[in-house]
Amino acid sequence: MKMRQIVAFLLLAITVGCAVNPATGRREFMLVSESQEIQMGRESDPQVVAAYGLVDDPELQEYVSDIGQRMARISERPDLPWSFKVVDEPVVNAFALPGGFIYVTRGILAHFNNEAELAGVLGHEIGHVTARHSASQMSRQQLQQVALVGGMIASETFREYGGVAAAGLQLMNLSYSRDDELQSDRLGVRYMSQTGYDVDELIGVFEMLAAVSGSSEGGRVPEWQLTHPYPENREDQIRDEIVATGVSREGTVAQDRYLDMIDGMVYGPNPRNGYFQGSRFLHPDLAFELTFPAGWQTVNQTQMVAGISPQENAVIMLELAPDAASADAALNTFLSGDGIQGGGTSRGTTSSGIPLVTANFEVTTEGGQLRGEVAFLEYGGNVYRILGYASASDWSQWASSVRGTITSFAQVTDQQVLGVQPQRLDIVTINQPMSLNSYVQSNPQAVEVDVLARLNRTQPGAVLSAGTQLKVVVGERPGG
Repeated sequence: MKMRQIVAFLLLAITVGCAVNPATGRREFMLVSESQEIQMGRESDPQVVAAYGLVDDPELQEYVSDIGQRMARISERPDLPWSFKVVDEPVVNAFALPGGFIYVTRGILAHFNNEAELAGVLGHEIGHVTARHSASQMSRQQLQQVALVGGMIASETFREYGGVAAAGLQLMNLSYSRDDELQSDRLGVRYMSQTGYDVDELIGVFEMLAAVSGSSEGGRVPEWQLTHPYPENREDQIRDEIVATGVSREGTVAQDRYLDMIDGMVYGPNPRNGYFQGSRFLHPDLAFELTFPAGWQTVNQTQMVAGISPQENAVIMLELAPDAASADAALNTFLSGDGIQGGGTSRGTTSSGIPLVTANFEVTTEGGQLRGEVAFLEYGGNVYRILGYASASDWSQWASSVRGTITSFAQVTDQQVLGVQPQRLDIVTINQPMSLNSYVQSNPQAVEVDVLARLNRTQPGAVLSAGTQLKVVVGERPGG
């Protein structure tokens, strides 16, 4: 492709791909249609739910959805198939998929002080959708990729420095993303005001984010390298926006109603979904345990639990095989996968006597040849897969460790493990002026006083007035 043709194509794409942004009224380059946005959201939503899980509280789910739907109806895109869900994740986060699929974590709900703050974050995420930020990012990336590839074909010099150009495009997109964040903040203010919420409460959200992220501490990445602007800078921007637009600052806060909704909500990691005691993984709901090699880094996710060796050259994963009729059928399906060369299968048992079927295998990937062992077993009405692998050259170093983890799968009978419960938020009202430090001295807590201070957006030594409602954490956190 000659450079003249590339330029002509780009000009045509920009001309044909221009569309009016529904939230701003400005013409912008867009290659993704609304129907494509909706399709992407609908296809991705089940994956998000499977990856994180949903908080099992229908009343809380309905509460969050009602607020979001009310805001979406007054937005510039009311006819999208809007969806608002609380995912079972302890981290502080909220995010949106194209087409109107919005998610907040229970971790961020724990740090809000009132309903207006929740509405502010939902309004911000709605703004990402109404302003078509994801679609715009994808459109730019498609065009930039065409230009980059075409330029590398047309120019030997450009081909030589193509990697540098790609890095430059990435930084350029970071700038767009920062602008998108600030635009979503402004839209969040608009939607809050139009649904009757106190817009000043959005500032409290950024104060919370600054505290949670430790924004006053050193060692931070320079702002220009970040996808999101710093919370304190965004706070200043929102203050200016509220003054400039003249929106009403006399709106609903609804602190009592909000605290009632999160009273009793799970706080932190939920041990019912599995937890580690050192290298030993225990799952109370499924009543099994598995021991990883000592010194390995481990992670527990909704769909799998995994470990990686200290040298990061070997991996062990355990997950359900949900569509498998039996362990034998699951092993046959695995060994028939593209590129997999399996050794002979064998039958055996775990150290506790649970039957399993195993096979060694090899597979060639873009990164080289891998070797490993896979095992399938039936337990508690489920079929489990335990997979361990390393590069072909390193497999002999880790084969026995993988085998040890496979055979460590066992039933849990310890009633203390089976009955473990998560920590939860408890809303209490203090009946006299006191500080958090004083409250903790009289009422020992399962978390540090600094954690309580962040949850309640105060300082440990600050005196709180009588009648103040506090979020405290009850229950012990298992693990080691």
